[in-house]
Amino acid sequence: MTSGIDKAHLLEDLAVSIDPQDLSRIGRTLVIAPHPDDESLGCGGTIALLREQGYSVHVLFVSDGTLSHPNSPSYPAERLRQLRESEALEALRILNVSPDNCTFMRQKDRQVATPDRAGFDDAVHFMHTLLLDVDPQTVLVPWRRDPHPDHRASWQILTGAIARLPNRPRVLEYLIWLWELGHDRDMPGPNEMQVWRMPILSVMDQRNQAIAAHRSQVTRLINDDPTAFYLSPELLTHFEAPRELFLEEKKKA
Repeated sequence: MTSGIDKAHLLEDLAVSIDPQDLSRIGRTLVIAPHPDDESLGCGGTIALLREQGYSVHVLFVSDGTLSHPNSPSYPAERLRQLRESEALEALRILNVSPDNCTFMRQKDRQVATPDRAGFDDAVHFMHTLLLDVDPQTVLVPWRRDPHPDHRASWQILTGAIARLPNRPRVLEYLIWLWELGHDRDMPGPNEMQVWRMPILSVMDQRNQAIAAHRSQVTRLINDDPTAFYLSPELLTHFEAPRELFLEEKKKA
């Protein structure tokens, strides 16, 4: 299996740089984050750059994130949901996104609706309504084959919602778990996707502060669940490069 570093190099070799000083082709943006922290990890630098240039950014958090610490006595699901939402709001504050431009969908963690599950049509309707309200020029969403079920489900919900729109926004897909957990089959196929590179060096400190705001995920803040998920420093090395990569579906000839 291709290593995470090699996957990154393969995509880097195909990537075309976006001018970070002119983001007019991205413009008003809706970010789909399956869990609180995906927005900062996958596209936090791009969010910061968009806000610097005055573009509106709205973030939709799809799941409640409560399976990061499923067996914590001190943080049962409801308290953990509240903590993760407060961390998300702090991360967005750092990225200069107003709380008014944030929506929590509160699907159950690892149970985000898929086309074969009850509730999928309701989820599509929810996202469709938000799309009509935000009217984004561009939507940022996890890569369709990112190896986490909630990430793939979020892409499927978005695809269903966009199909109901009279005018389709641009869709750029960001990468979270492809590096660490992905198989070769999860990589984009030949001529499937255009790879874009967003240089984020000028906002790296801001982006890193936003990641750090998710304290329950990047520290041992909750220390009473031995099964807990933890974004270790080793995992975070995948996000150290001063760029963010996006995949955009190539138009069929």
